[in-house]
Amino acid sequence: MTQFSLRQQAFLEKEMRQKQFVFFSRIFLFIFLLSLWEIAGRQKWIDVFFFSSPSRILYALLDMVKNKSLFLHVGLTMGETLLSFSIVTILTLFVALLLWSNRALAQILEPYLILCNSLPKSALAPLFIVWFGHNVKTILIAGISVAIFGSILTLYTQFKEMNDEKSKLIYTLGGNQFHVLSKVILPASVPMIFSTMKVNIGLCLVGVIIGEFLVAKAGLGYLIMYGSQVFKLDWVMLSIFLLCGIALILYKILAIAEKKL
Repeated sequence: MTQFSLRQQAFLEKEMRQKQFVFFSRIFLFIFLLSLWEIAGRQKWIDVFFFSSPSRILYALLDMVKNKSLFLHVGLTMGETLLSFSIVTILTLFVALLLWSNRALAQILEPYLILCNSLPKSALAPLFIVWFGHNVKTILIAGISVAIFGSILTLYTQFKEMNDEKSKLIYTLGGNQFHVLSKVILPASVPMIFSTMKVNIGLCLVGVIIGEFLVAKAGLGYLIMYGSQVFKLDWVMLSIFLLCGIALILYKILAIAEKKL
């Protein structure tokens, strides 16, 4: 028993050291790349007017924090992303369950879902402006369209491939489709649902940025577009870094929620 405990403790310590190594290696690599970028700019290896530099991005960040415009742009983009992500999550679950419960409907709609998923959503964005107007509705539709069709197909496939023996057992014992759904399908699909949500949060952010490129008057997508037009490339790089941070934070929140559940 003591020998087993010592082996277990040694294994846990090894796993902890591995996690610490990975964590600090990531930080070191990030700092190294930023330092290399800064040195390249200061030594004139690259033109900072076109490529910017970490110090210039930091100055742009502090300036936008001082005039409070940063909070407007970040808050608007994050709010639009969370709203489109919520709509995608609800619609995905509803439609996937509807297709699972009605095989004929699934067979009819499946090729159309595949077709819609394969369409380049950026090409549809100008049509969204004509259909929905030059407003936030177009941005939300763009965010939703990027993620929803693929996630519906993924979840429907997962539901369809669930353990059929358990379902037959429930029907044999007098259960119905609701019992199969609540006792077999949904509990077994929780990992896949969260996996789909973690993919969708990034896709919704991409879709929102596409929408902001076209119709927004604020937001990180607008800041990228406007900064590139007036050659304020520090703003463009700052916006890209902020988008990476937002995507990472939202992904981590979902990962923590998945772990808790």
